[in-house]
Amino acid sequence: MKRLLMSALAACAMTIGAATGAVAKTEIMVAYENNPGEPLDRVMHYWADLLQERSKGEVTFKLFPSSQLGAKKDVTEQAMMGMNVITLSDVGFLQDYDPDIGILFGPYLTDDPQKLFKIYESDWFKQKDEVLRKKGVHIVMSNYLYGVRHILAKKPINTPADLKGMKIRVPNNVMQIKTIEAMGATATPMPLGDVYPALTTGLIDGVENPISVLYGAKLHEQAKYLSLVGYLTNTSVWIGGEAYFKTLPPDVVKLVHETGYQAGLYSQKVAAEQDAEFIEKMKAAGVTVIQPDVAAFREATKPVYKQFPKWSPNLYETIQKELK
Repeated sequence: MKRLLMSALAACAMTIGAATGAVAKTEIMVAYENNPGEPLDRVMHYWADLLQERSKGEVTFKLFPSSQLGAKKDVTEQAMMGMNVITLSDVGFLQDYDPDIGILFGPYLTDDPQKLFKIYESDWFKQKDEVLRKKGVHIVMSNYLYGVRHILAKKPINTPADLKGMKIRVPNNVMQIKTIEAMGATATPMPLGDVYPALTTGLIDGVENPISVLYGAKLHEQAKYLSLVGYLTNTSVWIGGEAYFKTLPPDVVKLVHETGYQAGLYSQKVAAEQDAEFIEKMKAAGVTVIQPDVAAFREATKPVYKQFPKWSPNLYETIQKELK
């Protein structure tokens, strides 16, 4: 199966040239775990339409929702191999390339996404971006707002003590694993596409994610308690492989970046509009919405920031200064 997938990707990776020798057209695959119709999917269609319009059809996106090209880790590996694919990522995953970056995915770092976006524009992050490129990672968009992450579970969660003995699905990155464990649960990494059946069979007891994702994946059909712990204001990046982007003309790369920034602004607008609507829809479907004691969760997760010995000295203090 994997060999067939790679063969298909290799075929897609070819630049489509006109038979007359005209300027070659560029097609980039866009892979993500979210389903059609979800806010993220809407933003990707917005980006694809904007790019097609701005390039007059010379640069296009081909969208692959619902993990069609594999889990996030698989797609990231494909991008690093030089495939013409970009995917949603987070600094929680990118800390494998530069440990310091992971702090931007820390629990309760800030509840203001605009402060985080300013860090992505800072000299500190520009240095990180250079490190990432040298290691093969090309950041295409850095102002995507994925949402605030909460916990949807099969039983009420009012305090960290309620999480004891519960298995909570997390993405496979060390920051979120350590954070959920600090709250008292057993972190259970798995691809987003596997969560619904895992809830159905009892393999897991709950899942953390933004409200739009929880609702879009219909996870509230299997778990009826939404605890608004708000432990992470999830800004995200879209990445591809530096090897592939080096093959593109500079004007094409610039256009992808510029339209990506506009799509990022659109994502922020969509995120602000959708949460209240989805909460009401979940309530109508029988979900109990819980406003927990967030201070207790914040206190429980403070030790997470001391569990990364590879971080630069005083990194937490440095980031707090940037946030102010």
